[in-house]
Amino acid sequence: MEEALVRAVLFGTPMLLASLGALLSERGGVVNLGVEGMMALSALAAFAAALEAGPVWGVLCGVGVGSLLGLFLGVFAVFLRANQFVAGLALAALGLGASGFLGKRYEGTPLPDPLPEGVLAGLALILALGLHLLLSRTRYGLYLRSVGENPKAADLFGVSVDGVRYLALALGGGMIGLAGAYLSLAYRPSWTDGMTSGLGWVAIALVILAGWQPLRAVLGAYFFGLLFFLQFRLQGSVPIPSEAFAAMPYLLVILVLALSGRARAPKALGQPFDRGR
Repeated sequence: MEEALVRAVLFGTPMLLASLGALLSERGGVVNLGVEGMMALSALAAFAAALEAGPVWGVLCGVGVGSLLGLFLGVFAVFLRANQFVAGLALAALGLGASGFLGKRYEGTPLPDPLPEGVLAGLALILALGLHLLLSRTRYGLYLRSVGENPKAADLFGVSVDGVRYLALALGGGMIGLAGAYLSLAYRPSWTDGMTSGLGWVAIALVILAGWQPLRAVLGAYFFGLLFFLQFRLQGSVPIPSEAFAAMPYLLVILVLALSGRARAPKALGQPFDRGR
């Protein structure tokens, strides 16, 4: 039982970090469907930097790349006021494709000095609590929630809607980048094309399951972490095809999403803000 709980936390950590990053931008009204690609590129950048300069620089590089990708999404979603869903999907495809192409030289190379998994797992919990306090106890959190609910009213009160959203995308992108760094520096200290394995999409679903609340995302991430652990543990011990185990967490995501229709998203989620209208 103790082993299962520990592995649930470690398996759930990348999903928790990525869901916190997506949650932050969505509370400000910007949908981020590019999480999977952002994680992949950040994982590659973190691994490459760790090989050259050590794991600490790898973490910083992963966070930095995630933040830059968040701002890159902001160019389309905030500045150009493009369709946020299309922009996010394009970023996901770009990140996956670019990481696969650029990472070929690192395939099969082990990381000589990996990070202990528990370090980033503990940091993820601290970030979840910090994000909760940011949203509920700080002025920026008030601005962010206002922008996500009614950007026109926030603008009338002198809040820079675009500025608040850019900052949320940068901070959230950094958390997503940290999720990618966790994968290549601690969870599986190497680089493999496709190592995100759909975790970014699960993280997006977790935001909805958690009702856009950071502390609820902790429980959801660890629950799915437990499912991933059981998937590997039970394979071979019961007469069920391995493909069924691999699909189990994602099927449960779909099921829970179908049953979570009461979760209320921020009212302005996915809606570009045009000050002139």
